[in-house]
Amino acid sequence: MQQRNKNIIFAIVVCMIVGLIWYLEAHKPPVISGNAPDVVVSPQSTSNRDAVLNAKAQKYSKAKELVDPTGFINTDPFKLSDLVGKKVVLLDFWTYSCINCQRTLPYLEAWYKKYKDQGLVIVGVHTPEFDFEKVYNNVLKATKELGVEYPVVLDSNQGTWSAYQNQYWPHEYLIDIDGYVVDDHIGEGGYADTEQKIKDALKEREQVLGLPSTIDSSITTPQNVIPMDTAGVQSPETYFGSARNEYLGNGTIEQGGEQTLTIPESIQSNSLYLGGTWNFQDQFAESASTATTITYKYSARNVYFVASSEKGVKIRVLLDGASLGGEAGKDVSPDGTAFIEENRLYELVHGTNYGEHTLQIQVEGAGLDAYTFTFG
Repeated sequence: MQQRNKNIIFAIVVCMIVGLIWYLEAHKPPVISGNAPDVVVSPQSTSNRDAVLNAKAQKYSKAKELVDPTGFINTDPFKLSDLVGKKVVLLDFWTYSCINCQRTLPYLEAWYKKYKDQGLVIVGVHTPEFDFEKVYNNVLKATKELGVEYPVVLDSNQGTWSAYQNQYWPHEYLIDIDGYVVDDHIGEGGYADTEQKIKDALKEREQVLGLPSTIDSSITTPQNVIPMDTAGVQSPETYFGSARNEYLGNGTIEQGGEQTLTIPESIQSNSLYLGGTWNFQDQFAESASTATTITYKYSARNVYFVASSEKGVKIRVLLDGASLGGEAGKDVSPDGTAFIEENRLYELVHGTNYGEHTLQIQVEGAGLDAYTFTFG
């Protein structure tokens, strides 16, 4: 009997200990993995959240998914849907030989570095204008040289471009945490407004996720900006290829094949003049003889030239009949000589003032593929 009582008492004690352990485990605070925030802001209430989502659905459209990506740079493959509900996304349509796109990059990079740890993802959708921009290694090399560190998705078949019905380089779409396109901006400029919209979207993300408020009020001013006065640029982008050479001042416009051309004594502003024998393809005109020339009277400060040459070719650039000197672009020597080989944008003239000038290019061999002039 005494042994039986001891067994009963032991069983009761064990049950009490087990019950105490269960109670303590059930009421201890949850373990948070990673770095827990010092201060937590209460998430939006369910009713208020529903009202916000209903208002967005009336005002904005949902972001389209990436369509038929042909490559990824600075990232593993992903979908935009992987980011919805977690991040704010700035989608930037660009292409690497576009000077307008290059002038936006300092802002994009500055925003990426400033806000990437606060929930911003920038996705560069690289949709090519020319065939050479479809080549993965060309885009990879360009992103490295231009200092692009955020994810870049190659859109060589224009799948995402078409999904967004886009028509411009550059064009930014801001996608909020709920997957709505809450802002979009075409072209250069408006950087302060775009950054403020980014800040607003990031603040909303913090509130939705119950995160501490960390977004400051400062506006970014990048150090390596390429300035441009749009009012000072009076010359349009000018294409050499037969598909779009509307500004060709001599020769037959929109006709492919070889033409032997002579530059007239009197030339018009914003007209492209070619001398010698040129082979016109859809996207470019190729110098087909050893002595060819290009003449263009423009009104701007800087001149950019998209060109390439499979074997490499030397050119000499003259400005108003003289050597460039201190106005030589970064890809040209002061005496005006430059070597064209890679498929890319070349800076020929980096002027001191906006105004009208006559550009002359002497091509010292066959095989120069000339795509376009752009100005700044």
